[in-house]
Amino acid sequence: METPENNSGYESAEKIILRWDSTASEEGRERMIFGTDRQEADVYLQAVDEIQRTLSSASISDCSHNVDADDQSKVNTTIQIAMARLEDEFRNILIIHTSALEIDSLFDSSTSFSSSTPTHHELEDDEDCISDDSGSSRNNLLQLHHCESSDSSTYRTSSSIREVDLMPAEAICDLQAIAMRMIAAGYLRECIQVYGSVRKSSVDSSFRKLGIEKLSIGDVQRLEWEALEGKIRRWIRAARVCVRILFASEKKLCEQIFDCVGTDIDDACFIETVKGPAIQLFNFAEAISISRRSPEKLFKILDLHDALMELLPDIEAVFDSKSSDSIRVQAAEILSRLAEAARGILSEFENAVLREPSRVPVPGGTIHPLTRYVMNYISLISDYKQTLIDLIMSKPSTGSRYSGDPSTPDMEFTELEGKTPLALHLIWIIVVLQFNLDGKSKHYRDVSLAHLFMMNNVHYIVQKVKGSPELREMTGDNCLRKLTGKFRQAATSYQRATWVSVLYCLRDEGLHVSGSFSSGVSKTVLRERFKTFNAMFEEVHRTQSMWLIPDGQLREELRISISEKLLPAYRSFLGRFRSHIESGKHPENYIKYSAEDLETAVLDFFEGYPAS
Repeated sequence: METPENNSGYESAEKIILRWDSTASEEGRERMIFGTDRQEADVYLQAVDEIQRTLSSASISDCSHNVDADDQSKVNTTIQIAMARLEDEFRNILIIHTSALEIDSLFDSSTSFSSSTPTHHELEDDEDCISDDSGSSRNNLLQLHHCESSDSSTYRTSSSIREVDLMPAEAICDLQAIAMRMIAAGYLRECIQVYGSVRKSSVDSSFRKLGIEKLSIGDVQRLEWEALEGKIRRWIRAARVCVRILFASEKKLCEQIFDCVGTDIDDACFIETVKGPAIQLFNFAEAISISRRSPEKLFKILDLHDALMELLPDIEAVFDSKSSDSIRVQAAEILSRLAEAARGILSEFENAVLREPSRVPVPGGTIHPLTRYVMNYISLISDYKQTLIDLIMSKPSTGSRYSGDPSTPDMEFTELEGKTPLALHLIWIIVVLQFNLDGKSKHYRDVSLAHLFMMNNVHYIVQKVKGSPELREMTGDNCLRKLTGKFRQAATSYQRATWVSVLYCLRDEGLHVSGSFSSGVSKTVLRERFKTFNAMFEEVHRTQSMWLIPDGQLREELRISISEKLLPAYRSFLGRFRSHIESGKHPENYIKYSAEDLETAVLDFFEGYPAS
């Protein structure tokens, strides 16, 4: 072979390399080759190719001991200078073509092209959602242009992944050309490090704009739940952007630059760039999945679970290489733990409803706060029907649940065959709630008020079931009929406990006597009957005007039912015996009310405040 001394091609190439040596040339320090005339860049790359050919030939000849050691050292020095320069050029191209991403448009794109509906029950509407047309004109949503040499890319986007054009095609071609020379010269590690450091900085910047904080698992678990709820909402939106746009676009950029220069080099650069941010992203969800369980966390955990489930195919598509196994595994494990947390919370919620310990009766027999909380809770549970049907796989055994334990209710499952495990859970929670309420009703000293309390609360349960199509469908008409029957039975029991004794005063028995009285009626007993009726009605009126039926229709129905029993009986009694009282002294002391007075008085009942 020809040595550097008698190789004119090498000598010309060496001059070009040394001209741009930034350690020895002022021009090399002040200017970037790829920032000037395109011809300059092509000439420099040709010079590098010539030096590499000389180095390769020298290496072959060296095996036959035909090359002087000084010549070999000279070539090695020249290639080192060239590689140092190319490393600087590579870094500079990356830096000058790394621009800030338009985060708002990334949110828009991630949401608009989601492969499924946005996570339900995010507490705030996503005000940033816009159509594809409005976002597609923005620079960072332009379709990627490929260099001719990058057509061999094997990565394919899914319907939910939208890649952002991170760099112009010309810059990609320059980076690819430089990478090919550096890797051919044995500078793979340096190439990857430079690429990773610049692009990682860009990803970190995007992370900050997306609102993803650098929190350890311990940091997350120390936060109050109220603060975490907002962070979970932001995480869900940011995770869609990160996986479907940010990470996917970084992967595509790596493939465009490195795919044609060697197997797995593009993946190595991609992992170098995004592994740290990806771990940071998923550590937040992991911290939530292993945090302490409590009922209020269920719905945000389900939101998180649904979001991650929706993203899992995209995670597997973006992190599809062996070197990114750990990220795929972490995401799958978090999903599994979130599912387990949701199942555990639901089970613990059942037990909490059963054991809720409050013993102080609610004033006026109105709806207990526990009833409102539980029914609102399971109405929300029904909104997550499909998710929870998938999560709750273990069906309770048929027969009686907790049968024989006096501290828990019995529940027959024979008539519930065919119900989903989730439906059985919800029905069981309602059964448990009624059992608890029945226990609370016993703390009322007034039996009538205890029945009114049960009527109010079971009626509220019925209305919540009727008001939720999902909940009504799952629990079924038979369950609803039983609940309706229970609150009507409570209403009947209330009327019996309150009005049987009142109406008993209006009976004929005991009033008729035999003797010299032409009327055959004992005025003394009759007067006592009217006095007793008046006193009993006044006491009922005084107390029950302070009792409360919150539901207006139920309140009116019960008043009508009372009036239909009370008024005809009073009118009939008054019609039969009025003359006996009015013929005596001070009739006004005994006949204090007309039927119309009673009808008006009944309208005061169940308003929750003393009647005037």
